[in-house]
Amino acid sequence: MKKKAIIISIKGLKLTKSEETLISKENPWGLILFKRNIKTMRQIKLLIYNIKKLAKDKNFPILIDEEGSTVSRLRNIVNHEIYANFFGELYLSNSKLSILLYKKYLNSLCKILKHIGININTIPVLDVLRSNTSKVIGKRSFSNKENIVKLFGAITVTQCLANKIIPVIKHIPGHGCAISDSHFKMPKINLTYEKLNNTDFSPFKSNPAQLAMTAHILYKKIDPINVTTFSKKIIQDIIRKKIKFKGILISDDISMKALKYDLVTNAQKSLEAGCNLVLYCAGNTSDNFKLIKSVPYIDNFTSKKTSEIYKILR
Repeated sequence: MKKKAIIISIKGLKLTKSEETLISKENPWGLILFKRNIKTMRQIKLLIYNIKKLAKDKNFPILIDEEGSTVSRLRNIVNHEIYANFFGELYLSNSKLSILLYKKYLNSLCKILKHIGININTIPVLDVLRSNTSKVIGKRSFSNKENIVKLFGAITVTQCLANKIIPVIKHIPGHGCAISDSHFKMPKINLTYEKLNNTDFSPFKSNPAQLAMTAHILYKKIDPINVTTFSKKIIQDIIRKKIKFKGILISDDISMKALKYDLVTNAQKSLEAGCNLVLYCAGNTSDNFKLIKSVPYIDNFTSKKTSEIYKILR
């Protein structure tokens, strides 16, 4: 079945009739869940079962942001007090213990996700922690040291895949230097490629992840006009050629305020620049329909990479 190049979202704890039609008739690539969709273990399992049944696809991509701490959609179900920076800080004093505990944490989290029916978690955050920048990343980052972020990124991907959970590296090529939150405003970074290449871009290099999510950031000295999500130069020259990311590239949420156009234009510009899928998180039904009608079916590259993901999930 050909899928549309979009990851949709829904309003509440149960599917509406319109959302059922959206899933069963319009063929989105996947669906992302939020705290508004989750109340109890029983409820979320039933919701996901119904989504997959409507999609006629037991491996239909169900995504979630379960990073812990401030970004925990399953806080009613799992311990959300754990966060990436805890492991990065512990690594400085006891590297073996840090890695051991992190692997145990990931294995436990992945088991819960599988039990619920979620098969994609949008971790790891590979943004490098910077001083005097937006708090939107904060302790979601493993460290202010690129090598530690890179190490834990590799561990995350390996452990998730071993547990048949697909990880998503983000926010490529790096959100750490941003002084504003892209949910509300377009962050602008005034550093050169040479500076960023050895720092913020570094953790994403050589990571074997099948999925990555963009940063809605304007790198003024690389592309002074377009945010990463809209930038052919950054996506093609940096993410694909320099960082050498070979998987499916997902836009960050196209309803975020960093993007200045209407939703359909945001989607079109993302895909034209080189994103393979667009992500829509606001859950508005009419906007879901408007977007899914406007986006194309996935291309051959994305179809092939999707098949590879499905093989892992079997």
